[in-house]
Amino acid sequence: MLTPELLNELYGSGARECRTTNDDLKLVFSKSRPLDLVELEQLLEAVGWSRRPVRRVRRALDESILKVGLWRHDERFPRLIGFARCTGDGIIEATVWDVAVHPVYQGSGLGKQMMLYILKTLREMGIERVTLFADSGVVSFYKSQGWTLEPKGHRCAFWYAN
Repeated sequence: MLTPELLNELYGSGARECRTTNDDLKLVFSKSRPLDLVELEQLLEAVGWSRRPVRRVRRALDESILKVGLWRHDERFPRLIGFARCTGDGIIEATVWDVAVHPVYQGSGLGKQMMLYILKTLREMGIERVTLFADSGVVSFYKSQGWTLEPKGHRCAFWYAN
């Protein structure tokens, strides 16, 4: 069992355990644990994204208002298995980008749980409107979660907070 104290110590403020059907697999969402850029690049390559210059990735992360990692828990060496980031003004609007879950872990609801964690965090920040940029191949994933497609139905979806 991951205690709140251990979660805070290893993964930072706001970390929470991610539910899984495998009792031996412990996963954690964190918006505070620093991201290793090499490990992030490996994750993004595993999902089939093209390589990005590390300098630009670092700058994009620095300019993001929220960065979320999904970690496979290990007290000595947690592994990054999921990631997403958000940009925006930090007050009214935010856009979710770069949602990725390692292929080994896909299909078990982790992406949906990550999106719920992101939306909850953005609501807590007071964000009133969230948009999502997604490639056309994953639009159905977001539609199944209640996202409303932009008028042409190609690459964006919208969610509005109450």
